[in-house]
Amino acid sequence: MDKLFDFGTTIDLLSYPFVQTALLAAAVLGLVAGVLGPLVVTRRMSFAVHGTAELAFTGAAGALLLGFGLEYGALAGSVIAALLLGLLGGRESERDSVIGVILSFGLGLGVLLLSFYPGRTSNKFGILVGQIVSIESTNIAVLIGAAVVVLLVLAVIYRPLLFASVDPHVAAARGVPARLLSIVFAVLVGVATALGVQIVGSLLVVSLMVTPAAAAVRITASPWRATVLAVVFAEIAALGGIILSLAPGVPVSAFVTAISFLIYLVCRFVAYRRQRASTVSRSDAAPVASVAGR
Repeated sequence: MDKLFDFGTTIDLLSYPFVQTALLAAAVLGLVAGVLGPLVVTRRMSFAVHGTAELAFTGAAGALLLGFGLEYGALAGSVIAALLLGLLGGRESERDSVIGVILSFGLGLGVLLLSFYPGRTSNKFGILVGQIVSIESTNIAVLIGAAVVVLLVLAVIYRPLLFASVDPHVAAARGVPARLLSIVFAVLVGVATALGVQIVGSLLVVSLMVTPAAAAVRITASPWRATVLAVVFAEIAALGGIILSLAPGVPVSAFVTAISFLIYLVCRFVAYRRQRASTVSRSDAAPVASVAGR
């Protein structure tokens, strides 16, 4: 516990270039995850994010085995997963089974590829739970470039995508290309998921892609406010997780998931108090209205 609250060590480590690079990467990831997250929750794609992360893990494992950058392998794997989910999971009744098939295949193939890797065990472990020391300037360039592309494409398709997410039947009746938008959005989610592999790992990237947004939609029904809150929550979890992990030297994902879950619990409590206060106010107003009606 002393190591956990060793602020002197934390401050010293914050001066290291690799820590500053990791914080920049986390800030970019928090922005992308926060912007995409509310749409992921609205479209009920949380399980799809997990399935995509497994293929990102497979791609990263393949890149590690072949000597390429993990970010390129994770991007390739998650984009392939997103395309498969978009093409094979068109019907809502089939979506969960398709995701389950892709998830299990990706995880099994990734484990096989890792078993062939002769290098250090820490590199294998880092793909699963994140490893900030592996984030370099070249990784940052790829990450920022991918993030800019994701945000630009999302800005173009946001309005019809939101319409199709909130009311898909009416959107389809008005000529919105819902299937195409679903595939494009799945690819964007895949790219964003790949960005998080080196920071929080493929197993727990859902903690940034889903949990902050799930917390945000608990306390507001406005898509714009939910997006802003999701970005704030994701940034707090990502940056806070890295800072808290420095002194004890444990995987970042442990703190990222803990902070995200705490934020979610607080938002659920706030939503519960609001609902209870609204119920009480309505019950108090009912007798007054009844008396006035007489």
